[in-house]
Amino acid sequence: MASLQRRQAAQVKKTLKAATRTTQAALRQADKTAKDIVRDVAQDAAREIGRTVAQASRPAPKPVRRAAAGRFVTIDGLPVHVIVKGRGRPVVLIHGNGTMAEDFAISGLIDRLAARTRVIALDRPGFGRTERPRARIWTAAAQAALIHRVLDALNVERPLIVGHSWGTIVALAMAAEPRRPLRGLVLLSGYYFPENRADARLANALAMPGLGDAARALVPDRVNRALAEQSFRKVFWPQAVPAKFSERFPVEIAVAPPQLRAVSEDAASMNATVSRLQTGYGRLTLPVAILTGDADGLVDHRIHSMRLHGVLPDSTLTVLPGQGHMIHHTGRAKVEAAIDGLMARGLARGEE
Repeated sequence: MASLQRRQAAQVKKTLKAATRTTQAALRQADKTAKDIVRDVAQDAAREIGRTVAQASRPAPKPVRRAAAGRFVTIDGLPVHVIVKGRGRPVVLIHGNGTMAEDFAISGLIDRLAARTRVIALDRPGFGRTERPRARIWTAAAQAALIHRVLDALNVERPLIVGHSWGTIVALAMAAEPRRPLRGLVLLSGYYFPENRADARLANALAMPGLGDAARALVPDRVNRALAEQSFRKVFWPQAVPAKFSERFPVEIAVAPPQLRAVSEDAASMNATVSRLQTGYGRLTLPVAILTGDADGLVDHRIHSMRLHGVLPDSTLTVLPGQGHMIHHTGRAKVEAAIDGLMARGLARGEE
């Protein structure tokens, strides 16, 4: 009996030693893996900083003077830049943060839609060629009200509203205000619910009058251009930045202080705005098509698009596999199909 107990004790001791060796090996491997991850992240950051420094060190490109792509509609003394093409039932395109109406032209969406509809794309206040007067706080509701006024001036009735990224917030604000009947909404790569984001916290400081202006004044134009190029890669990822976008996008406007101020102000107000809007999502009765890419590195489609689809009474959801944030470029056919689908649905109901 004693002999059996000794053998059992020896076996237990042997097993414990083997388990200890295995655990120690696993810990060493985990430590190595963690160090590898830290090293890789540091190397990636260093490469990114190196690219920015290299780009910023290049000679500044010659100033480009581009003619306005559209015309101006003046509302209460504010000239709003609009691109209007085509004839027929109206589609209104609202751009996101950091960009402008010409992005829709570069993607080909304006020309494609203009073959069968009347297309109105406009620069929101502070973006593109529309100024952003400081005397007014440009909330999403204020921007929606301005767009309604522009559509009044253009005699637009029952439009279909297409919003991309931050533009989806303005589109939802337009739908929340019963100023005019809307045919429906097409929401692309949108942000619909408050989320704890580092970029929003940084934007709060940059949006402060005086402080933000001073901070922006310290950054040389060539550095802003280099950062813009990095931003373009990020928003298009995992797709490459299209050559026509690099050639035609008015980066000189996008990195100018007025637009950078507008970017900060919109980013800073984003969470507060969607917090207010989300209380009314369930009351929206108009048809809504939600489109998103499942590889979007800026907005998580599960947190935003899928959740919004669950609370909107009359919505469809299209998730584009492998697509990033700029789906009006990389998934334009699907975007067109969604627009055509809501247009056809309105015709079936006898809407003009």
